Amino acid sequence: MPGIVKEPEQKKVTISSKRQFTIPQKFFTELGFEREAVCTLGDGILIIEPIHSSNNGEFAEQILADLIAEGYSGQELLVEFRSRQSKVRPAVEKMLEAAHKASKGQGKYYTYDDIFEGAN
Repeated sequence: MPGIVKEPEQKKVTISSKRQFTIPQKFFTELGFEREAVCTLGDGILIIEPIHSSNNGEFAEQILADLIAEGYSGQELLVEFRSRQSKVRPAVEKMLEAAHKASKGQGKYYTYDDIFEGAN
């Protein structure tokens, strides 16, 4: 319903001597945590957000198609594929960071080309 603000749900957790804690199961499941999370510190608040794993498979086919169209083959194809694929994750992380800043009114708008050209 518009205008109704839901209070955030909280749960107290214990932090071990190794600075570790367990994310409550309900939060873990609801937010879709997998094997990695990103921690953001700001204004005295620690924000922990899930990173959804990806083997960059959704980009692999496009990268290969582009490389083949550019004339790569054999060992050169493999070397260039690895190089370009290694740039996907940093580019996606940069996009997420920019989106997070923009959502708080702290950043500017970036296009797909801005992000991926910066990863080269």
